[in-house]
Amino acid sequence: MCERQKDRYSRDFTIITVGSVISMLGNTVSGFAMSLLVLDISKSTLLYAIYLAMYTLPQLIMPVIFGAVLDRFSRRKMIYTLDFLSSGLYLVMACVLAAGWFSFPLFAAGCFLLGSIESIYMVAYESFYPLLIGEGFFQKAYSIASVLETFTAVMVPVSAFLYGLIGLAPLLAANAVCFFLAAVMETQIKADEDYIRKQRQVQDNQEEKLPYRKQILTDIREGFAYLLAEKGLLIIAVYFVISSICGGTSWTLTLPYFRKTFEHGEYIYMLVWGTMLAARSLGGIIHYKWSIPAAWRYMIALIAYIIINVNEGVYLFFPIPVMMALCFVIGAGGVTTYTIRVSATQSYVPDEKKGRFNGAFNVLNTAGQLAGELLAGWLTLYMNERIILLIVMLAGAASAVLLVGGGKRYVEPIYNRQE
Repeated sequence: MCERQKDRYSRDFTIITVGSVISMLGNTVSGFAMSLLVLDISKSTLLYAIYLAMYTLPQLIMPVIFGAVLDRFSRRKMIYTLDFLSSGLYLVMACVLAAGWFSFPLFAAGCFLLGSIESIYMVAYESFYPLLIGEGFFQKAYSIASVLETFTAVMVPVSAFLYGLIGLAPLLAANAVCFFLAAVMETQIKADEDYIRKQRQVQDNQEEKLPYRKQILTDIREGFAYLLAEKGLLIIAVYFVISSICGGTSWTLTLPYFRKTFEHGEYIYMLVWGTMLAARSLGGIIHYKWSIPAAWRYMIALIAYIIINVNEGVYLFFPIPVMMALCFVIGAGGVTTYTIRVSATQSYVPDEKKGRFNGAFNVLNTAGQLAGELLAGWLTLYMNERIILLIVMLAGAASAVLLVGGGKRYVEPIYNRQE
């Protein structure tokens, strides 16, 4: 790669990284405060689960549709356009709350729109980001992304403090500013989106030109067809559907559990989960400095999947110091498996198929997350949160053994491939 190309990639990579950090900082502050507001008003884990589901629901449809679109059109333009839209929506929500017009249905509708934007954005971002990474630097790049994403979580205690001090409306307004700044920065990215030309050449060479809508439907089918044809990717996707069910269950149960069990439980929650975030940050730095040998990645990922699920299933049964220790292990394992899985799959999937693959992968994960959120909310009517989490997470550990372990023949070549 020539020096000019390296400089361009470095510049564009820096812009999108800094822009995403700015928007994530604002999102973290406002997102946690929104969760606290819902819990304060509803006093119900079930209603909290419904609130989460409203944010998650549009992610079932949007990624797979726009995954196909984003293989034919500019992902760069989609990224900054969506950030401008997010800025405007957060500003409107801030004004509505400041005027005292809050209602749960209106709030849920706003969350639905935010979830729609976020789901499209993630497909665009995940498909565009690899194009800004130089050859052989995938693990380092994704370790940087993981560390910065984790770093933004330090805003959670700031969010809890500010929510109690000034309320939610000013935090939403601040988030609107963050998204606006990120969008302005992202307009300056100059990367060449060569995959668009490849897709147009393929379409021009087709004997029969399909109408636009039929072409998009064809692309959607091709995304799932590609996933089904690649047995290794299919096994990974199925495992992560189950993992998303586990994650949705944990996400729904944990904050309400801490708030009900401890005085000022949100701060205990932040203390316990803070160790997980610290571990993710430390792990990301380590992965940036030292690459995991290719031959070890599959086995490390498999063992980490099992340990993460077991630890997350049992940690609520222990005193707070032990919770923190177990969460540290979960965080270290989480950043390791994320770096291995994303760097491997994104370097494996061809550029012109990344949008469709990420769209199909994300919609499957979202289905799992939504199922986990609703399942957790419903089960709290009959069972204790700790028992629910234990059962679900042990099922997640078993699925890692059966799917990733049992599918070693297909998964190992993807995880252990040289970038």
